[in-house]
Amino acid sequence: MADYVIGDLQGCFEEFILLLKKVNFNPSQDNLYLVGDIVARGPDSLSCLRYLNDLEGSAHITLGNHDLHLLATYHLNKKPKKNDKLDNLFNAKDLPALISFLQQQPLAIWLESYQSLICHAGLSPHWDLETGLKQASNAEKKYQGKDALYYFKNMYGNEPLSWSKNLSEINKFRYTINSFTRMRFLTSSSEMNFIHKDSPQKFPKLIPWYEHPQMQKLKSTKIFFGHWASLLGETTNLNTIALDTGCVWGNSLTLIELKSGVKTSQTAV
Repeated sequence: MADYVIGDLQGCFEEFILLLKKVNFNPSQDNLYLVGDIVARGPDSLSCLRYLNDLEGSAHITLGNHDLHLLATYHLNKKPKKNDKLDNLFNAKDLPALISFLQQQPLAIWLESYQSLICHAGLSPHWDLETGLKQASNAEKKYQGKDALYYFKNMYGNEPLSWSKNLSEINKFRYTINSFTRMRFLTSSSEMNFIHKDSPQKFPKLIPWYEHPQMQKLKSTKIFFGHWASLLGETTNLNTIALDTGCVWGNSLTLIELKSGVKTSQTAV
């Protein structure tokens, strides 16, 4: 039995299957954790979703910004963006079932046995682990509940840029969604910066979320995340493991075996 965490698929189904073959993934014994962005930009988001849906209990997904955008696009009856290459998915007969499957997935997964958090973009330095998991759970109930349409309609936007217990419910929801699925940099005043997405070396005045001083309170916790392809799997913090290595941009798809820490990659084909 093995437990694996894998980076952003973004519709790269062929590389996904090749990578699973490299580690002899056995769905009857192994667990596969995904850091989100299952869909969009790559050639075969439909096959990625179908495969994960069929895995049932052995696949564990945390939602990324592209996954949430897919859910909002579907529920708000909007057309998918051309660049997201989702026409096959939206024309599929099993689209409603795949949407239902995706919508039931969380924003974060805590693995007690590994003292590890799995999420798409990272954990806000404003939060400790308990607060982060609580806010993730609160947001999940909103996008999965009877008022999901309201929350999908009001999910978009950069504000608020920082956390406060005094925020309204919709602002708490939006901050939670943004921090778990869109965050990369923070400013010196600890506000999220959504403008820049390149490597940290290019923006010395901004702070990668995992380098923020407040993250010291989580130094015994490992955080596995994706979303930031320009990091190419490298961070300055041994306990923050970046797994988006830009397969959809022609680089590679990466997974890590949790017990051993061994990484395996598949070059884009």
